[in-house]
Amino acid sequence: MAMLSDCTLCPRVCNVNRAEERTGTCGSGRYAIVSSAFAHFGEEDCLRGTLGSGTIFFAWCNLRCAFCQNWETSWEGEGREVDAEELASLMLQLQVQGCHNINFVSPSHVVAQMLAALVIAVGHGLRLPLVYNSGGYDSLAALELLDGVVDIYMPDFKFWDSAQAERYCAAADYPEVARLAIREMQRQVGPLTLDDSGIAQRGLLLRHLVMPGGVASTEAILEWVACELGRDTYVNLMAQYHPAGRVRGGEFSEIDSLVSEGEFRQALEAARKAGLIRLDRHSAHASS
Repeated sequence: MAMLSDCTLCPRVCNVNRAEERTGTCGSGRYAIVSSAFAHFGEEDCLRGTLGSGTIFFAWCNLRCAFCQNWETSWEGEGREVDAEELASLMLQLQVQGCHNINFVSPSHVVAQMLAALVIAVGHGLRLPLVYNSGGYDSLAALELLDGVVDIYMPDFKFWDSAQAERYCAAADYPEVARLAIREMQRQVGPLTLDDSGIAQRGLLLRHLVMPGGVASTEAILEWVACELGRDTYVNLMAQYHPAGRVRGGEFSEIDSLVSEGEFRQALEAARKAGLIRLDRHSAHASS
């Protein structure tokens, strides 16, 4: 928590005093802002199971994705401020509901607040696997704090090319940061493991959003995943991109369309060509 006074908890290294409610790129100050907390049935099968993934959506974000699909939450900060006790209570309520895990969405800028709440929640009986569901723009310093705490890392690897990352996410260093972060995530938890019911217990689950016109350099990302992380890395290729956020204003006309069936088939073929053997079943289904 002391790190918030000169914040370096994410790769932006804003050095602002968030303990005094000053804000940097992420827009978040001393306390986390939660937009929603509920049993989510829209996640991967191995997370949602039959009772849902206990999802806590944090408002604001340390990435500035022009195409953000959750604009009101990530850009406008829709939600309510919670202290450590209330955040812990939300986790425990989701456990009582029977959720299979606690799924922290967009947590990169609230790592300190999340950890402070976990001290309380675990002390009151929280025992579910913890999912860290991020955009992949995570610092090694933050991940070091999470070593031994997070059970399942679920990062997105958005862009391979720094020029594209700067244009669409205002983060030219995103590709390098994501590669370092994802390697560290895998070092901590290893490949994804499931229980006898097919529910994720520990490991790395990598997401990649296929985008129009190949701007994400999907093939390069998948080749890197297979070579650097291993062919048994669990990968979810996602086809749900749609024009949102600033894209609808005409500034980014090159991505102002849905992903075509042909583009997604190419992405799926690239995964197979790279030798990846654990594609989420919805990846294959989306191509049919």
